[in-house]
Amino acid sequence: MIKLHQLPKTATIGKKRLGQGLGSGKGKTSGRGTKGQSSRGKIAKALGAAGTILVRRLPLYRGKYRNKPRGHKAYEVNIKYLNILPKDSVVDVETLKKYHILDANFPAHHNVKILGEGKLEVVLCVNLPVSKGAAKKITDAGGKVNRDKKSNSKTS
Repeated sequence: MIKLHQLPKTATIGKKRLGQGLGSGKGKTSGRGTKGQSSRGKIAKALGAAGTILVRRLPLYRGKYRNKPRGHKAYEVNIKYLNILPKDSVVDVETLKKYHILDANFPAHHNVKILGEGKLEVVLCVNLPVSKGAAKKITDAGGKVNRDKKSNSKTS
């Protein structure tokens, strides 16, 4: 017969999260005691009074995800993938979706940028933001880069 004290451990107890309110057992001073050098934060310890001034100078974004990045980075498509497009076609987000270079569910509010990795063997007219290297390769292949901002879905 198995005895209760001989059962294998099935779970480990995680660390107590500090500063999560009075009911958590580690609220208010978070187990550091009151006042003194060891109760201060790391920045304040390293920089002295200047540490708190630095913290105060940073902008305070309100809300749950206040440290998340602002805006979306452009989705990158290298020109080596554009070789499957037919000659003299206009490259925009709809064309890239049609030929499955971008996913059919690609969000309309995201940016797309053409980068210059690979070799382009097709003459194309590109209506999207492009890097300098990609623009050079497109024009060398006989294509055209349209830099008119109205034709871009969104500039990056």
